[in-house]
Amino acid sequence: MKELCIRANEAGQRLDKFLGKYMDQAPKSFLYKMMRKKNIVLNGKKASGNEMLSEGDVVKLFLAEETIRKFSCLRKTPIQKNVGRQNIRLDIIYEDEHTLFINKPVGMLSQKAKPEDVSLVEHLTAYLLASGQITEEELQTFRPSVCNRLDRNTSGIVAAGKSLAALQELTEMFRERTVKKYYLCLVKGIVTEKKRIGGYLLKNEKTNTVSIQSQKSGGASLIETEYCPAASGGGFTLLEVHLITGKTHQIRAHLASQGHPIAGDPKYGDRSVNERLKKEYGLKSQLLHSARLCMPECKGALAALSRKEITAPVPALFRTICTDKGVM
Repeated sequence: MKELCIRANEAGQRLDKFLGKYMDQAPKSFLYKMMRKKNIVLNGKKASGNEMLSEGDVVKLFLAEETIRKFSCLRKTPIQKNVGRQNIRLDIIYEDEHTLFINKPVGMLSQKAKPEDVSLVEHLTAYLLASGQITEEELQTFRPSVCNRLDRNTSGIVAAGKSLAALQELTEMFRERTVKKYYLCLVKGIVTEKKRIGGYLLKNEKTNTVSIQSQKSGGASLIETEYCPAASGGGFTLLEVHLITGKTHQIRAHLASQGHPIAGDPKYGDRSVNERLKKEYGLKSQLLHSARLCMPECKGALAALSRKEITAPVPALFRTICTDKGVM
């Protein structure tokens, strides 16, 4: 017999979902059969699987250890081992019991695109394991993850959930756009006025690029971007951008369509500007940084974040270029 006590980071999900994670190799039909036969019970009572779990609930598995081991995912993956060896030090800008906000560096994936990738999620997991905030066994039924994503070569704030409740609530806030997102970027040209711009964004899946249109066509999505100049100099402007909608490459393509491409942007930027900055500073990616998140009123697992403003400093190279151009 195996007894499982539901922890805070496992609460808020259905029993059948929890069991499907704990014994991820077991057919769903097997799990439901075991519940019907009372070989799996919740708080000492017969369960159907649709019960919502709460912290402190007890799930008992009246199964042979061999059966549990056969269907269980208790193992350490090669990716987790690789992360541990890399010993990456995360730039954590805010952390509480349920959430964690990280200043992601340029060059790091927010989430892995291929099985062999090592992304911010794997580094987050390694950090929580090393700090004793989660165990290998807990990873069977809950995987911490990020709630928003940035392009590999965009730096700045990424929010993560350390408990299931926080992960669900934060993800919903980003989906509903109740979290206000502000970016800093250095663009070509002199911008003198605050402006709110709209349009339609169409993605080309083959080239992983987007185009901006004035009219809706071909599955294009409505987008809105607001920007305000902070300082100008040397033929550049530092903009604070309020990302109202959040689509692939939106800020990069939208600003380029206005004649103000982001410095260093290899896809939508000005080639001559990029080559000059690469020669002078070794710049190889866009100067775009998620600098500020303004949280709405929050309750429950996110209560500590209510009306809080999370900020992240720009990378050193970003600051150096802006300082040299007289815009910071």
